[in-house]
Amino acid sequence: MAKPKQVPPGGWDQHSIKAELHRQGMTLAELAKSKGKKPGSFSHVWKRQVSVAEQAIAEFLNTPLVKLFPDRYPKRTARILSSKNEDYGASQKGSQLPDREAA
Repeated sequence: MAKPKQVPPGGWDQHSIKAELHRQGMTLAELAKSKGKKPGSFSHVWKRQVSVAEQAIAEFLNTPLVKLFPDRYPKRTARILSSKNEDYGASQKGSQLPDREAA
C-alpha cells in the first residue's frame, strides 16, 4: 500500500488537491466515471459536501479525509447549545416597551 502524500506547504486546498490529481494523471470527471457517477457530479465538491466525491478523492490520493477537508471532517453530530444567554420568556415587543402600570 502506498504511503499517504505529504501535506503541501499551507495545507491541502482546492488547487493543491486538483494539482495532485492531475500529477497522477486523473481528473475529477475521470474519477467520477470510475465510481459510476456522471462526469460533472464531482465538480460540486469544492462548494458543498459531496461525500462520494470526497471519499473517492481521499482514496485515490491515499490521504485521510480529515487532511483533505479539515473544515468538514470529522463530522460532529452531537452539539450542546447553551441557553445561558437566551431569554426565551420575553417577547420581542415586550422588551421594547417602557414599563407601564395598568389603569
